[in-house]
Amino acid sequence: MQNDEKKIWDGLHEECGVFGIYDLDGNDVASSVYYGLFALQHRGQESCGIAVSDTNGPKGQVDSCKGMGLVNEVFNGENLGKLHGDIAIGHVRYSTAGASSAQNIQPLVLNYVKGTLALAHNGNLVNAPELRKELEYTGAIFQTTIDSEVIAYHIARERLNTPDVESAVKNAMQKIKGAYSLIVMSPRKLIGARDPFGFRPLCIGKRDNSYILASETCALDAVSAEYVRDVEPGEIVTISKDGIQSDKSLCTGKHAACIFEHIYFSRPDSYFDGVSIYESRIKAGEILAEEYPVEADIVVGVPESGNVAAMGFAKASGIPYGTAFIKNSYVGRTFIKPKQSVRESAVKIKLNVLREVVRGKRVVMVDDSIVRGTTSERIVRMLKQAGASEVHVRISSPPFLYPCYFGTDVPSCDQLIAHNRSVDEICQMIGADSLGFLDGTRLNELMNGSYGYCDACFSGKYPVEPPEEDIRGDYER
Repeated sequence: MQNDEKKIWDGLHEECGVFGIYDLDGNDVASSVYYGLFALQHRGQESCGIAVSDTNGPKGQVDSCKGMGLVNEVFNGENLGKLHGDIAIGHVRYSTAGASSAQNIQPLVLNYVKGTLALAHNGNLVNAPELRKELEYTGAIFQTTIDSEVIAYHIARERLNTPDVESAVKNAMQKIKGAYSLIVMSPRKLIGARDPFGFRPLCIGKRDNSYILASETCALDAVSAEYVRDVEPGEIVTISKDGIQSDKSLCTGKHAACIFEHIYFSRPDSYFDGVSIYESRIKAGEILAEEYPVEADIVVGVPESGNVAAMGFAKASGIPYGTAFIKNSYVGRTFIKPKQSVRESAVKIKLNVLREVVRGKRVVMVDDSIVRGTTSERIVRMLKQAGASEVHVRISSPPFLYPCYFGTDVPSCDQLIAHNRSVDEICQMIGADSLGFLDGTRLNELMNGSYGYCDACFSGKYPVEPPEEDIRGDYER
């Protein structure tokens, strides 16, 4: 998407999704990766890819299929049928750093002196520019503009001086800083690694004699795998013909999982570090009802991420929950954005209001966030044009005040409606009758206080020192 097109959609975008599988019985696994990526499609709709290898075949031979578009647009029976092997990784992408182009599609596949390395990455590094420059001055030639290639190069270089690829991953992890959940495929091993703060999710599953690594547990469900556990922050998991092994020597216990996985990114049927995403969102709605009560006739959620929080608000307030919006599920990457003269129609093409549900009623509208405010203003206006007598907006996150450098598409401060504006001013700008945001001091309740989290986009307290220059490239908004 170009920047002017992106401004049509005011909400946040997902970062990326990763999936890997090793079938120790030697069965082909490409179709499993396909279904796993399909379940992770919400995490990225720009591009996707699968890389597969046969541990019993020629060492270092990796076949791949990648393309711009959705999973079901890129893959079909013919190209999937050509991907033979018992070990594979896959990736769905939304760009938060690096341009949206074919050269940046993952998984990355590198051929080097020790053989072949394939990598899929979710997250953003904060020291990618320095590491990239260092590599370039020692002769590295980059084929992409993404920080994932910086990681791959460092692993390949470290492999020259280490006994195995997992040791190379460990050494590389001590150089890179920021958010990363990685799946690395070597000719005979599948490796998963999570940064020491655990910004991004990564879990382990098992199906018969296959081990699986995935961004979310919903991808395990899609391939009938059993959830085993999450990869711990800082942990390196190695899957080989000998089974699964773990290295926790880089674990620090300083967890800073992205709070927005609970509020928005993850699918409601997933679990993140053992906590139900569905229950987190129900709790957010209950807190909003407690802190911002209002007399109303119906509670509605903005699809999809606002729906569960709206159910929580309705449950706690006693106000009936209803469906006020019909979402066009076919508005995806290939949707032709309207020209400037008809840009107002964009939200109406994506969402339409059921007039019979809201006409003459006082409506509580629950959404996950307000970024610039333009989409919120349009949706409030749509509700009132459909006959709603009042629209009270409740947001299941605190106001965005700071950018995110760890893989969430939160833009710079001057693009955030809440920066230097009061709640009353925002309420007036979006045309609502009242407005309430989730209290940042209660975010820990969304995870039952079970572990540390990152809320830097709300608080400005970054677990890792942010970069001096904005590294988000073409996707800085």
